[in-house]
Amino acid sequence: MQELIDLALDAAQRAGAGYADIRLVERNTESLTVKNGNLAEASSDRSAGFGVRVLVEGAWGFAGSSRVERPEVERVTRQAVAIARASGLATREPIVLDDSPPAVAVYRTPFVEDPFAVPLDEKLRLLFETDATMGRVAGITLRTSSMEAAHERKTFASTEGAHIEQEMMEVGAGIEATAVSDSEVQRRSYPQSAGGQHVTGGFEAIRALRLADNAQRIAEEAVALLDAPQCPSGEMTLIIDSPQLALQVHESCGHPIELDRVLGMEASFAGTSFLTLDKLDRLQYGSELVDMEADATAPGGLGTFGFDDEGVAAQKVPIVTAGRFVGYLTSRETAPIIGRRSMGSSRASGWNVTPLIRMTNVNLRPGAAGSLDDLIADTADGLFISTNHSWSIDDRRLNFQFGSEIGWLVRNGRLTQMVKNPTYTGITPRFWGSCDAICGPSEWKLWGVPNCGKGEPMQTHRVGHGAAPARFRGVQVGVGRW
Repeated sequence: MQELIDLALDAAQRAGAGYADIRLVERNTESLTVKNGNLAEASSDRSAGFGVRVLVEGAWGFAGSSRVERPEVERVTRQAVAIARASGLATREPIVLDDSPPAVAVYRTPFVEDPFAVPLDEKLRLLFETDATMGRVAGITLRTSSMEAAHERKTFASTEGAHIEQEMMEVGAGIEATAVSDSEVQRRSYPQSAGGQHVTGGFEAIRALRLADNAQRIAEEAVALLDAPQCPSGEMTLIIDSPQLALQVHESCGHPIELDRVLGMEASFAGTSFLTLDKLDRLQYGSELVDMEADATAPGGLGTFGFDDEGVAAQKVPIVTAGRFVGYLTSRETAPIIGRRSMGSSRASGWNVTPLIRMTNVNLRPGAAGSLDDLIADTADGLFISTNHSWSIDDRRLNFQFGSEIGWLVRNGRLTQMVKNPTYTGITPRFWGSCDAICGPSEWKLWGVPNCGKGEPMQTHRVGHGAAPARFRGVQVGVGRW
């Protein structure tokens, strides 16, 4: 391996590259799905290869291959240099990297139980037990239980002297229960929608979800939603549960703080951002209770790692402090534009694509409102919602609308009537400015988003968001009718 690394870096420099790096990646995945008592999917996959990135006279070039052998490394490196020279013909300003120090290090995801060592029969027993529990609830039409695991080995080296070996382990699992009547479909998910909860760690994290123990409740709620009244419309006090609020953070904070979006590098696919450079350290993004940070060091986060794909160490960086916008997600290329050093958020979804600025774990810090029960007890009148069902937000990440799977009216400090199809809409700074309470650390949880898309060609990456339930005043709810 070291011979191939040296070959690529030496060849790049001989061909005129002022900087070069190489990533060698091997990723193994496993996926299991049970639907309505039957095994619907049992798959495994392996992807391995390398990518070479070079900087020639201020322009990037990148190429990769799945053939990890000497002649191919030489060919790919020459191709990357040729692409950089071609790119230089259209370069307006030469790319300048920051002075992040090169690291020589090893990082491994902490875990207890290797998910790939757990017998297949045991994994299927867990899924079938969960499925059977949902199946005992009358009125459920479709029930799904699933789990996934991924193991990635990655080596990064650069002409600056960096040499980093990383080994990451990821797991995830979740359930869905769907009830259907003549006129509508209602779904409930646990522990969140879009495939459940995903973390970095071992199989112990899947066991801790206790899927079977929550299966009956989830199925009963799906059936009950069929006969529940429609969510009311109008301005209301809104309490948002942790997993829904995590997605709110993802869409209305995580994406607009990607500095390449702000600079127009991602406008064609992922949109731009309302958090333009003139707003840094000036914009009141939310109320004084709102504190957010990008933390790639958070234990168990799906956006947790040792070093990004430019060799920059994982960091915890403030994004919003006492409601004021103070930071971006940056790379070695973009950070110097705002007079800063990269905070380590440049990542590629595989060996065959170049790194982009990606979210790490963008977290809303917990507040002082105690438990969710305390927050509800402190609310005279409002709506409590949980678990994302749908989302829509404009390209600038300013005007949004979200739908959740389930809601309950709050009356005199208590949850009362269940309501279906709850939705809410808002303008990002106005919405976060209306936040007047955030639950404490006991309610805070770090949620995984395994399917965040960005770039052309699109890269699907894994990110995380921590949140505790929070309360927002004067929010427009009940937008749209079914």
